[in-house]
Amino acid sequence: MTEKLKPTLGTLHLWGIAVGLVISGEYFGWSYGWGVAGTLGFLITTALVALMYTCFIFSFTELTAAIPQAGGPFAYSRRAFGDTGGLIAGFATLIEFVFAPPAIAMAIGSYLNVQYPGLDPKIAAVGAYIVFMGLNCLGVKLAATFELFVTILAVIELLVFMGVVAPDFSIANFSANGWAGSETFGLDAMTGIFAAIPFAIWFFLAIEGAAMAAEEAKNPKRTIPVAYITGILTLVALAIGVMVFAGGAGNWQELSGINDPLPQAMKMVVGNNSTWLHMLVWIGLFGLIASFHGIILGYSRQFFALSRAGYLPAGLSKLSGFKTPQRAIFTGGIIGIIAIFSDGVINLQGMSLTAAMITMAVFGAIVMYIMSMLSLFKLRQSEPEMERSYMAPGYPVVPAIALALSIVCLIAMVWFNPVIAAVFTVMMLLGYAYFRATKAQREEATPEVALASE
Repeated sequence: MTEKLKPTLGTLHLWGIAVGLVISGEYFGWSYGWGVAGTLGFLITTALVALMYTCFIFSFTELTAAIPQAGGPFAYSRRAFGDTGGLIAGFATLIEFVFAPPAIAMAIGSYLNVQYPGLDPKIAAVGAYIVFMGLNCLGVKLAATFELFVTILAVIELLVFMGVVAPDFSIANFSANGWAGSETFGLDAMTGIFAAIPFAIWFFLAIEGAAMAAEEAKNPKRTIPVAYITGILTLVALAIGVMVFAGGAGNWQELSGINDPLPQAMKMVVGNNSTWLHMLVWIGLFGLIASFHGIILGYSRQFFALSRAGYLPAGLSKLSGFKTPQRAIFTGGIIGIIAIFSDGVINLQGMSLTAAMITMAVFGAIVMYIMSMLSLFKLRQSEPEMERSYMAPGYPVVPAIALALSIVCLIAMVWFNPVIAAVFTVMMLLGYAYFRATKAQREEATPEVALASE
């Protein structure tokens, strides 16, 4: 019998998932971009990436509302380009959602280490996996309600952070040494702008994961567009605000390349023992938890969808008594924990574990964005009669902007990260090898599910 997920989520739940999946990007990760582009250079990078994501979400929502399947981009690309198209989008999305959580888990460990210096961040990271895999196993309604709660707290905390540091904000602090490798804009600055792309993408990475909850949404053709559009507007405003206010709080170079830039920025303003600082550390954890918890939900649904369609072993699509894909939840967790303990053992381009995992996740995301926009164009041509309760505004210009900027980002990513690009390519090739070897497995999948034709 085909395993099916139960629709229980409303618009507010979906908004919480969309924003919560991403909001950790406002708390850490992006400051690595200052190290390669400077504050002014990274501001340009962020503006370009924000434009890409805004155009992408306004276009991607058409696919999500028309094809509300747990596989998200996998379902859209398979419908547009057949089995191989589904493979490319599905495995790229899986890489994105499996490699983002270890980076977030390590940031959770770093935040806790600020409060408890004797606590090993890796142990805290593993503890986070155990707790939130367990919560995800207890049912999607409970998981989504918790996600909404911590997301709202995280948004409030970011607003509080900006309010506390605003009185000491200085444009001179933000712009000091603001171009990478140079005092003025030039070739080095331009190089830095492109090299910083993965860290600007981290501001918005995984918002598309709400599509993987579409099968569990009530009235997805109405709720998904509202959740996505309000979600991306929320995130763009928070990303720009947090980056600018943190950079103007003091010497921004002290914040570059660390996992807890917001507490450290606040220290510059209020000192080490302020009540505001302790509040930021504790409530700030909710931002990391929201993304961590939400991405576990996302990767489990991607494992589930790929397994249900015969692209992965059938056991990964088995549902528990709580109607959650527990095996898929634990499979992604095991991979993430292995990645955490590879820190210091495996070295990719001299990066920290956090920077390497961010970059790997971004490779998966960019490939998936390209496939999704190509699918949008293809389905407009091949299935013009498909029911579309929401249509991309400004078609074909808006999705074309998203596609063009995604391709630029991919080229820049490969140029500046050749080793990680090679590892990503090997992973995709291994997925293709498994795909070629398991044709019978796909043929046994239920046709209406496998073809995402609902």
